[in-house]
Amino acid sequence: MMGDSMKLQLVSAIQLEEVTLQEQHSDKQQASQSCTSADDQTFSVEQAVETIGFGRFHILLFIIMGSTNVVEAMEIMLLAVISPEIRCEWYLKDWQVALVSTMVFLGFMVCGVFSGYIADRYGRWKVVFGGFVWSAYFSLLTSFAPSYGWFIFLRSMVGCGVAGVSQGFVLKTEFIPAKYRAYLLPLATIFWMLGSVLIILLGMLVVPTLGWRWMIRLSVTPSVILIFLFKLIPESARYNVSAGKVDEAVKTLQWIASMNRASLPPGRLVEPVLRQRGSWRILLGSSLRRTSFLLWYSWFVASFAYYGSVLSSSELLEKNLLCVTNADLEHQIKHKHEDGVCYCIPFEMKDYWTLLISSLGEVALVPLNIAMLNIFGRKMAMSVLQLLAAIFFMLVNICSTMWGFTVLLFLLRSLVSMNFNVVYIYTAEVYPTAARSLGMGFCTSFSRIGGMIAPFIAQVLMTQSVIVALTPFAVACLVCALGNFLLPIETKGRALLQSS
Repeated sequence: MMGDSMKLQLVSAIQLEEVTLQEQHSDKQQASQSCTSADDQTFSVEQAVETIGFGRFHILLFIIMGSTNVVEAMEIMLLAVISPEIRCEWYLKDWQVALVSTMVFLGFMVCGVFSGYIADRYGRWKVVFGGFVWSAYFSLLTSFAPSYGWFIFLRSMVGCGVAGVSQGFVLKTEFIPAKYRAYLLPLATIFWMLGSVLIILLGMLVVPTLGWRWMIRLSVTPSVILIFLFKLIPESARYNVSAGKVDEAVKTLQWIASMNRASLPPGRLVEPVLRQRGSWRILLGSSLRRTSFLLWYSWFVASFAYYGSVLSSSELLEKNLLCVTNADLEHQIKHKHEDGVCYCIPFEMKDYWTLLISSLGEVALVPLNIAMLNIFGRKMAMSVLQLLAAIFFMLVNICSTMWGFTVLLFLLRSLVSMNFNVVYIYTAEVYPTAARSLGMGFCTSFSRIGGMIAPFIAQVLMTQSVIVALTPFAVACLVCALGNFLLPIETKGRALLQSS
């Protein structure tokens, strides 16, 4: 009896041990499957950006990268403010004044493609930071220019630096979630307006007392400040993964997620390494060829119209070429010189105020711009804005009061500024990461061709005939508005592509 009891206990113990071993083996299999499942989970940069969402990092990004527009606007608007001063100091003819703007845009055009190639091959951050340092250095040297020749050479060097700074738009776009791009990117116009206003205020306060050279020296201050602040912005995670630097991209995304109090998607970051980065063949491939050609013309027109409106207003005010019905005695004098003899006609305070008010027009219709982008999309927004700009260019020819002209100029600046902003957004969204900076570089270079031509029409031809000078701007906008309907891709709500 005792033997049977011991046998029964021994059998029970053996069975219990077998059950325990089976449970442990089952637990190990489940743990192994769980680990394998976690390892198999992957996510892309696009998914990480969307999961992290909008937060404190994007506010920092918006302020610092938006401030790059302040620098760019100050360097470009500076030309409109100091034109009467350098005309007087160096006894310049109309074509020589126009050549100053053309040389700036020439520098921008030459370095635009090069900076885009470098940004796609070696990183966006390096190009933008280098652009800050370069433009600030040569802008400061401009204030010491001993002659007209040195002045236009140094300004062309400034334009080269600004080309690098403009790549900041790509860097900013690559960090913003898709549904927020149509809101945040148009708001960057505020910073461009601040730069325009700041340089006009400097002109009002500094030029009459200390002269234009000190105005340029003081205008370098924002660039110097941004050189230090820019260190808070990381390299683009999209660029890092395209270059095979996955660990650096993960660190950047983790830092952004911690700032936004969010987390990355489960799994590991996986993106294919893009061997063909910064190649013009991508831009002219079958999928992007028509888009590239149409965008190059759209950028040409955007710059041609924008700088045409800026320089035309300066020229019309300086020479009193407007058809003003209630003009005061000062504005009744038409400063035309058939033989091109130089004259000294500095801006009156009223002229500065007109430029200032028109600059504020660049942000007046931003809510409308955001609504158009979200409702109609990018292509339709560009067409509508360019069509309206064509109409307002022709309206400037009609006789009006000085206040009426200010309102027309205000609305015209709003339209051409909004159009430029939409073209920027569409370009950054339509090109893949492998060629996004190069695509932007090519586009900005074509835009500077428009900027190079605009001064000779707005500042040289304007003296001969106002309507003849403004008509090319209107026609170019009209043709571009129709051409936008041929763009094959609408980028509203579309994810940013890594490759074509």
